[in-house]
Amino acid sequence: MRHCAVAAAALLLASLGMSGPARAQPAGTTSEQKIAHSGAVALKDFTFHDGSHLPELKLGYTTLGEPHRGAGGEIDNAVLLIHGTGGSGASYLVPEMAKALFDPGAPFDKDRYYVILPDMIGHGASSKPSDGLRMAFPAYDLADMVEAQRRVLVERMGIKRLKLIGGMSMGGMVTFQWATTHPDMAEKFLPIGAYPVEVAGQNRMQRKLAIDAIKADPAWQGGNYMQQPLSGLRTATSIQMLMSGSALNLQTTYPTRETADRFVERSMAASLASGRDANDAIYQSDATRTYNPWDGLSRIRAALLWINFADDLINPVSLGIADKALARMPNARFVLVPASEKTRGHGTLGQPEYWIDEVKRFMAE
Repeated sequence: MRHCAVAAAALLLASLGMSGPARAQPAGTTSEQKIAHSGAVALKDFTFHDGSHLPELKLGYTTLGEPHRGAGGEIDNAVLLIHGTGGSGASYLVPEMAKALFDPGAPFDKDRYYVILPDMIGHGASSKPSDGLRMAFPAYDLADMVEAQRRVLVERMGIKRLKLIGGMSMGGMVTFQWATTHPDMAEKFLPIGAYPVEVAGQNRMQRKLAIDAIKADPAWQGGNYMQQPLSGLRTATSIQMLMSGSALNLQTTYPTRETADRFVERSMAASLASGRDANDAIYQSDATRTYNPWDGLSRIRAALLWINFADDLINPVSLGIADKALARMPNARFVLVPASEKTRGHGTLGQPEYWIDEVKRFMAE
């Protein structure tokens, strides 16, 4: 039972991006992943959507499998999977996730597909505030993330069209951004744990509360701290932890005050020990501020599978968004994973057993 509790805490923190960038698994792990390549691409003279500029933007990535070229010489088996807030492309390589996604017979079997796992701007091995610019780093948004990924795919990898673009949490939002701004870039789209609407209401409030908590810590010093502002990070983590769990699951798994307190203490300790940077966290939480693909949904003609969770507080089903959005997307299918004592709200992203069969079916269609 203790092992299950620790595993649950780790998965919840991973879904929040609070456990630090996941590390690529070496050969011989449970999932036996073989990393084809892991590195970074430098994009020269990158201009952001707000007009700011970097002479060089670095974008980290990891790949699995090998590219296949069709009769015309173009790569025809590429898949792009995008991580959530605070994570990295290697977040998909934790054993449970990697086995469900990339093993033989899995939806993105690495022996069949060329899987690209980018680190979004501000994350992982990509350029980010903590590299040195701190709060002078350009205020990137999801549109900038898509443009950076597009340039790497087209200009550096020579990929003109993907089999699928998908992602989880903020990666699901980036998937909607991709689908509405470059609808012909992929044959299929797979957003999971996201809504295709402006980040407002409760969702925006929890992000602003987390950002303000960090900035209100005197140790933050306008972003010019010598040591991490732990008080602000602790408060920000607390807000995100509450939003990303499931009340039913937490009540069932931690039914006493003692077990609940112990879970909080262990989870918080894991987050604060992860090396999370305060300025990076601010930028990551605020990157969704300009996101609003709603008016562009009618441009999506490709097949799209959209998966959300009934107990997700970040994307609550009570908002009634799904039916209205589906009316705008002619080839979209929506799956709502039912809540149970074992699902973990937004953290169900880290439980592929509840949604992987839908993804398998989608890829086989």
